[in-house]
Amino acid sequence: MALRPEHEIHSRRRGLNIGIGLMLGAFVLLVMLLTFTKITSPQFQVPASQGAGVGVQIPSSGGSN
Repeated sequence: MALRPEHEIHSRRRGLNIGIGLMLGAFVLLVMLLTFTKITSPQFQVPASQGAGVGVQIPSSGGSN
C-alpha cells in the first residue's frame, strides 16, 4: 500500500508548531537565565524560614493561640 502525499495543511501546521516550539524554548531559557543570575548574585540570601529546613515551623515570639 503506497503512502499518500502530504497535504498542504500539514506543512503549514509544521511551520507553526516549529515556531511555537522555538518560542517555548526561548521562554524556558529566559527563566533559567534569570534564575541563575539571581542565585549567583552576591546579594542573594536564602530566607531564614527555608534555611532551617523544609517544613520546619519557626515559633513566633509571644502571642497566644
